[in-house]
Amino acid sequence: MERRVLVTGASGFIGTGVVEGLAGKGWQVRAAARDPARIIAPSGIERVAMPDLAAPADWSKLLAGANHIVHLAGIAHAQGVVEADYRRVNGEAVGELAEAARTRVRRFILLSSARAQTGLSSVETVTEALRPNPIDAYGRSKLLAEQLLTQSGVSFAVLRPTLTYGKGVKGNVARLAKLARLPLPIPFGRLTNQRSLLALENLVSAIELVLTSERANGEVFLVSDAEPLSVADMIVAMREGLGRRPGLVRIPPELFKRLMRVIGKEEQLERLAEALVVDPRKLRGLGWEPLVKTREGLAHMMRSDAI
Repeated sequence: MERRVLVTGASGFIGTGVVEGLAGKGWQVRAAARDPARIIAPSGIERVAMPDLAAPADWSKLLAGANHIVHLAGIAHAQGVVEADYRRVNGEAVGELAEAARTRVRRFILLSSARAQTGLSSVETVTEALRPNPIDAYGRSKLLAEQLLTQSGVSFAVLRPTLTYGKGVKGNVARLAKLARLPLPIPFGRLTNQRSLLALENLVSAIELVLTSERANGEVFLVSDAEPLSVADMIVAMREGLGRRPGLVRIPPELFKRLMRVIGKEEQLERLAEALVVDPRKLRGLGWEPLVKTREGLAHMMRSDAI
């Protein structure tokens, strides 16, 4: 039986990797984005326009002939987005797509987020057994999407990835990479807090697994690389990829925190100075293994020109 998958949000950082990865594994991919011209994909990929998720849409044409869905489209975590917009685009639109797909597809994969499970940091290792406790509008919208998907009756699996990195990455990882490129010492030497990251290649392999695994049906999985790193070790790995020395300066953590607060970077402080360790043991129980190790993955990313 042919494996035909609709991938929404196919022009983004993750979408580009997912389309390329699934196509390389023999899937027939229909790649959908608001602007199909922005989709970077191998030859033979069907590029299509997808509707604006800000309003209810007719999904019938996009679903025609597809027997699987990987839903990546949505509003990323960003400043200035009101909760109603997050709820509509990241939450309600997922419920509508799931309802439209209920009798059409064999599996609906929702890319949620670890932010549906927890906040920017956690004093304990994060697992699916912990009661979800999103602390912001973005996380709440992702949890709503999961709930609506569950209620739709479609066959599904949910992935909650942690912060993802790789060629073409944007956001916080790109900012950290830009900092690592500077020919200056960086005062992160005493930031020993552990944080889990996720290589894009590892995420793609997780998506491919849950697309077809019967044991994944109806389940929610956290996804991360095998071992967390400290922020100091992330900088070391990035600069190693550039062929440079670590160049880390050790300043007292309290002084570092005070500086970040003075310049109004409290959220960045929590990302840099607090812990967030994710345990992907449940997904590994299906046979998934994160083959890319974080240190090597970050070094390889830095050797790319697309950051």
